[in-house]
Amino acid sequence: MSTADAVGAVLWVGATLYAVFAGADFGAGFWSFFAGRGERAERARDQVDHSIGPVWEANHVWLIFILVVLWTAFSEAFAAVFSTLFIPLSLAALGIVLRGTGFAFHRLAPSDRERRWYQALFGAASILTPFFMGTVIGAIASGRVPLGNAEGDAVSSWLNGVSLLTGALFVATGVYLAAVFLVSDSRRAGDEDLVQYFTARAMGAAVVAGAIAVAGIFVYHAEARYIYDGLVDEGLPIVIFSAICGAGALFLLWRGASRGVRELAVGAVVAVVWAWGVAQYPYLLPESLTVNEGAADHETLVETLIVFGAAVLLVIPSLVLLYVLTQRDIVAEEHEPIAGRE
Repeated sequence: MSTADAVGAVLWVGATLYAVFAGADFGAGFWSFFAGRGERAERARDQVDHSIGPVWEANHVWLIFILVVLWTAFSEAFAAVFSTLFIPLSLAALGIVLRGTGFAFHRLAPSDRERRWYQALFGAASILTPFFMGTVIGAIASGRVPLGNAEGDAVSSWLNGVSLLTGALFVATGVYLAAVFLVSDSRRAGDEDLVQYFTARAMGAAVVAGAIAVAGIFVYHAEARYIYDGLVDEGLPIVIFSAICGAGALFLLWRGASRGVRELAVGAVVAVVWAWGVAQYPYLLPESLTVNEGAADHETLVETLIVFGAAVLLVIPSLVLLYVLTQRDIVAEEHEPIAGRE
């Protein structure tokens, strides 16, 4: 493995962690948005707030990590992606800001009307943000991001079958992970009604995500042949592993199991991310720029790996501690309603 490959693997680890943790956060916003009205809907939203409140900002550390490593170690790819795909990237960035605004203010709103407006903003942005991120991945996978500054078409590069399907898959996997996590959180809170509520939604989301993935086989075969060939060749064992994990999680959900569901659901999503990575290797931009060709000089790559090592020692233990404390309900965000709410 070359130094460039090692940094590429580090980049992929960051992408995997963001797909799992931030994906679940985005999915929680989906369930908040579509919870509906009534007492159970409000309890479902309260569970979403309780589950993601302490961690929703922390999970964006992985996005920052991805951008910094890509810009530092693979600047040519960074320039090509951000200059060609500035529209969906800008929309995703706007979505992150609006989502944060909606989540931060909805529990502090002085009236029910404003609270519902902020909740809707949080939910809608939680759906649109991963969708636009997915269109970026689809544009790269389909080879519509050529090397150079703004060499690709600013619109057709991400408005195409592969990008739209990948965007939908990003949303669906996040929705699925969120529902699975919320099942466990509801069970830990002792609310069996919400356990059944989110179990049904997790099973439905699993089926939808699986259907989108199957549809992706045909779309990628037609419009992203290089990735398709990699998925049915080197990446096939990982694809099969993902399917097994997904089926196992669905079975455990159906049986009402309290253990193993989250691990299998995460395994299914992680396997999808790594199957794509294996299928795309050795290219950063399929069939136009390889990892070694697009890498910075050796010294910069080594320094990047050193910084990653420091992050492993400093950042990851802190995040693990945060997740553990959150799961044990030691850390939680609590906001008292403001008096005078309508």
